Amino acid sequence: MKPPGTRTARALAAAFLGSPEWSAPALVEQGRVVLDPAPDWLPAVAAAAVAAHREPPRDAPRELAGFLLGVREELLDARPRLDDDGEPLPRPAEPRVRAWLPTTTRMGRARWPVHPLHDLADVAEMLGTDLDHLSWYADPQGRQRTEPAGHLQLYRRRWLPRPGRVPRLLEVPTPRLRAVQRVLLDRVLAPIPPHPAAHGFVAGRSALTGARQHVGAEELLTLDLAAFFATVRAGRVWATLRSAGYPEPVASLLTGLCTTSATRDDLATMPPGGSEGARAHVRAALATPHLPQGAPTSPQLANLAAHRLDRRLAGLAAAAGAVYTRYADDLTFSGRRGTAALRHRVAVVVADEGFALQPAKTRVRGRGARQAVTGVVVNERPSLPRAELDALRARLTNAVRRGPSAADLAAVDGDRQALRRELAGRVAWVTQVHPVRGERLAALLAAVDFAEPDTDL
Repeated sequence: MKPPGTRTARALAAAFLGSPEWSAPALVEQGRVVLDPAPDWLPAVAAAAVAAHREPPRDAPRELAGFLLGVREELLDARPRLDDDGEPLPRPAEPRVRAWLPTTTRMGRARWPVHPLHDLADVAEMLGTDLDHLSWYADPQGRQRTEPAGHLQLYRRRWLPRPGRVPRLLEVPTPRLRAVQRVLLDRVLAPIPPHPAAHGFVAGRSALTGARQHVGAEELLTLDLAAFFATVRAGRVWATLRSAGYPEPVASLLTGLCTTSATRDDLATMPPGGSEGARAHVRAALATPHLPQGAPTSPQLANLAAHRLDRRLAGLAAAAGAVYTRYADDLTFSGRRGTAALRHRVAVVVADEGFALQPAKTRVRGRGARQAVTGVVVNERPSLPRAELDALRARLTNAVRRGPSAADLAAVDGDRQALRRELAGRVAWVTQVHPVRGERLAALLAAVDFAEPDTDL
């Protein structure tokens, strides 16, 4: 329930920010336009606003309203509570808001070269649509959560079962929403740099660049964040956009365009897998506005939302003479013997930052064991497991001789071009780590006939 006076404070904030002059007398005149009758505390509140803000805080109307409400309450609390006869004095009547002036917002200090968006009209212009459509996409009332599957849903959702583990919910935006999110990614999010320790979904970095940081370590500690995207909730996204300088209303709209909540039907049909505690954690995260796994904006936003986590963990590692990197939800620490002892302090930092670890996936490896970081072996130099290389070469050799196997085609629903893309991705990954072997595998892939068989014969 909103405290008394909230409506009055919001009307005053909008009026103050629309004032042509940031001075106490000018703000009092603006207040008299919107409040009837003008309260006797108005001059003191206007003076406090000017004293606390050298410039109009046009990027933060909600914050200004909260400040005005607090000052007003202090003034009212300072008044006598009893009359001369000792009887309680009534609280002054709330003034009527007789007019709502348009809220004038502007960007705050922009730390990065992000696309300037001073108000909601700027957002609509950048995205080439109107505010009604954007409001539907952002779904501020959360109506999508109760909508049944169908054409009114903005996301197409399906569960990905994982044997022995909690299933993952894939949430893919509709083409129109996806197009909006791609513009936001390019113009709003891409200019904001993630922490140097982040190697996933970052231009110029990869699983290989992260793994290289840990080559030849005496001890390797790897941990895994649970439900990484789903754990990044709307509040974190909003704070990230505010730190980029976007005004509160703009940050709220952009947050809605990049987050979603799973529907009740989807949560009710969660497949089996994982412990009850882990399942409950995932369901709770998915039920609240979060980053959808499947949206083009989610990887960059997840990295940005984890910036403080990365900063704290990098500092923790440096203090212990260790190295820290993160690839999406995979955390890796390496250094001299004793690095594994960091895991208890890491767990504290992770929890403090609002994330959670998967305890079953915490691993410690000394030099005598195979040390792997995001699938790359780092004992002596970056390399891929021999079994992985042999298996891929066997698949390609068989495909050259006999054509794509039935098992491979079944895995991609019979789509030969999808299979070609999947194998090409695997060959490209090998080429990054082992260029010579990658070239040989690429030659095999080029010799595979992915043409559809002639069914007319």
